[in-house]
Amino acid sequence: MVKREKLSVEPYKGVRDFYPKEFAFMHYLMATWRAVCERYGYVEYSASILEPAELYRAKGAANEELSNEQTYTFVDRGEREVTLRPEMTPSVARLVAGKYRELAYPLRWYSVQNFFRYERPQHGRLREFWQLNFDIFGSRSRVADAEVIELSYAMMLALGATENDFVIKVGSRNFLDALVRELKLDEPAAKKLRMFLDRRAKMPHGEFERELADLGVAAELISPEKVPGDVAEILSILKDRGVTNAVFDPSIVRGFDYYSGVVFELFDTDPANPRSLCGGGRYDNILDLFCDDKLPAVGAAAGDATLQHFLSSRGLLPEYMPPTKVYLAVTSPSLVKEAAAIADELRKKNVATAIDFGEKKLGDQIKAAAKHGIPYLVVIGDNELQSGEFVVRDLMTGKEERRSRAELSSLFLTL
Repeated sequence: MVKREKLSVEPYKGVRDFYPKEFAFMHYLMATWRAVCERYGYVEYSASILEPAELYRAKGAANEELSNEQTYTFVDRGEREVTLRPEMTPSVARLVAGKYRELAYPLRWYSVQNFFRYERPQHGRLREFWQLNFDIFGSRSRVADAEVIELSYAMMLALGATENDFVIKVGSRNFLDALVRELKLDEPAAKKLRMFLDRRAKMPHGEFERELADLGVAAELISPEKVPGDVAEILSILKDRGVTNAVFDPSIVRGFDYYSGVVFELFDTDPANPRSLCGGGRYDNILDLFCDDKLPAVGAAAGDATLQHFLSSRGLLPEYMPPTKVYLAVTSPSLVKEAAAIADELRKKNVATAIDFGEKKLGDQIKAAAKHGIPYLVVIGDNELQSGEFVVRDLMTGKEERRSRAELSSLFLTL
């Protein structure tokens, strides 16, 4: 008999499986995202993970690196070329354009979705990732730009960070475009300038200045002391709103071609964690992809992997607590029916309850409950059923107390 080769238990490279403990963090993160967005008046939407490939190739939709090198694109059985969505902005613009005249503005939308990019997996960067996106459509006001930044700030505080734990770096595509015109740089040179600015923090000391010199750009023209008017106005609004850790940084340019105004990114103040935690900006021209109507927009996104690393390094990860509150262990398989009846009584009172099926010794059942992380255990045996009193054990402390059957649900609701 030929022994069949077993399949690997490893996931596809660059994606993750979420066991219950890991998924509990994702649930916490997504719940926090949703709560903060809805507190600011945003409503949730969704879109298909599949999009026509042409959406990301259109001029002004993304950038060449993303569309040419990082998408998962394939031909379906209907001979249509489709792409697994690598980011949300083109999709949400498509949704808004589809009902442009039916929607009320300013429009505040958010989504929590997963995305795919074919790139080299590394720390903080994966091939599949989850992301919060939030956008305002229909306003050119600087207050709208400031609100998106303020919401990002509020998200960080809701996750337990302090203002000293992160910095908000604000840049301006308008400032950069004006500089390109002033220096009369052609498009290849302008593209190089944007690339060097974007990579400035990762370049060895002195290399950035040398690259600027090769382009004929004086380093003093790109100084954090020369705050452009659009950024200064937004920083002033943020300060009035209590956000005081925002600063101008001319190297913040964002990589996508559709950005058209103020852009920003949030960074950990710990230099050991250089990846952006959240970022976005103004993109007033993306509806041009779909129609002749003009609609200003500003938005941002935050990814799960970089935020999880930030929270872990700061000791801010929430303690894992399973949703199950009580475990009913039985001394005999014949008592499972009685245990199920007690479980139903608890569940009707909204106490999350699991029962054992009596296939293991009582000691092994107790160990299993503790391994699951369930905080309380009740043993169901003949003596307990006859007396009507049950021992409730706190599996964290070992403390025990006796309660009647009628008192069980009220006890667990107070714990």
